[in-house]
Amino acid sequence: MKFYYVYILQAEMYPERHYIGFTEELEARLKAHNSRQCKHTSKYIPWKIKTAIAFNDREKALDFELYLKGGSGRAFTKKHF
Repeated sequence: MKFYYVYILQAEMYPERHYIGFTEELEARLKAHNSRQCKHTSKYIPWKIKTAIAFNDREKALDFELYLKGGSGRAFTKKHF
């Protein structure tokens, strides 16, 4: 079974910094963030995975990522993660 991940990264040196993303390859994506391949996260490396949620439905994973990046999703993230 294939999984799709919505993940929350936390900057190790700046713990108040977080990044929310979507991937099919969680470990490879973390390596990409930490090797400065992603311009949005390159300033705050190294990153660690704070939370990862696996979905077996790609569209549901993408919908959840968009929710977390929105206003009420950010409030949800602060409260629960």
